[in-house]
Amino acid sequence: MYKDDNRIVITLDAGGTNLVFGAMKGCEYITEPITRPSNAHDLDLCLDTMVKGFREVIDSLDEKPAAISFAFPGPADYPNGIIGGYLPNFPSFRDGVALGPMLENEFGIPVFINNDGDLFAYGEALCGALPEVNRRLAETGSARRFKNLLGYTFGTGFGVGMVVNGELNRGDNSCVETFCLPHKTKEGIIVEEGVAVRAIKRVYAEESGDHAHAFEPKEICEIADGKRPGDREAARKAFAEFGTIAGDAMAIAAQLVDGIIVIGGGITAARHHILPSLLAELRAELATLGGDKVRRVQMEVFNLDDPAEFEKFARGNAKTIAVRGTGRTVEYDDMKRIGITFSRLGASKAISAGAYAFALSQIDGKD
Repeated sequence: MYKDDNRIVITLDAGGTNLVFGAMKGCEYITEPITRPSNAHDLDLCLDTMVKGFREVIDSLDEKPAAISFAFPGPADYPNGIIGGYLPNFPSFRDGVALGPMLENEFGIPVFINNDGDLFAYGEALCGALPEVNRRLAETGSARRFKNLLGYTFGTGFGVGMVVNGELNRGDNSCVETFCLPHKTKEGIIVEEGVAVRAIKRVYAEESGDHAHAFEPKEICEIADGKRPGDREAARKAFAEFGTIAGDAMAIAAQLVDGIIVIGGGITAARHHILPSLLAELRAELATLGGDKVRRVQMEVFNLDDPAEFEKFARGNAKTIAVRGTGRTVEYDDMKRIGITFSRLGASKAISAGAYAFALSQIDGKD
């Protein structure tokens, strides 16, 4: 929708360590990123750093931007631009900061702030995975098109966002989350303890017995691939368990949203170790008290990055049935289906594209 738009939106990737500023036009970056330390421990220093970073990007442009739009990690009153609450990476913001109004006053243009998981999903829905899937369906001659999307980010946390009928679902409290769902195997523990960087490191330590290891997920993936010395079986177990715990949580949302699932984040580099157990969980069966078997997710779940599975996904299961009392027949496809794919944009760019599209949709009054 906004890939051909000529308006410019200023973006920010706000992390606890660094702030990365940029500018987008048509869902593409048009400036080199400017990186500054977040100074998240000191509120005034952090806010001054934000203002200077945005000012530097704006001053580098030949035209006035339409808006500032970016993601912030954590709970907030996003519609009013107020950041506050439990913010491990931005402790100085916990008492509440009117960030949006402050930046609007400083720069004289609209400012939009959203959760990073929400913007990841929105970027993939408008500029990434969803239009790509629909394009591929059209190329096969399939009449099916998808309008709903769940976006997940695998990284320091377990982020989520959902787009329904092409519109971002921010909820009534800007609090669409799944990180706090129950862990599949650890009673009373949140699912994010099994779907995050720390989970892979913890499980590798437990399975290998090497509790003093300093490996990051990238290195544990190299061990699992046999490219680095270490306990290969423990490394594979760490990613397999990650996939199982993630799949369990994703099955709940997938059943409710009924759309394409796209996954991004640094840990997706190990997708070949994660995906088998994740898909197995989504494709699992449960039983009724009467002993009948029921699919965990009522739709068939396909790996859209596998050409053979995509072909089945696109083909469906067309049938011809008679219309009673007439000589007519009708065609229908009785296969209920969704699919999983991995981000081609990358999480950071998808979030920025989502921020870009969200700002323009608000300015245009379309969302």
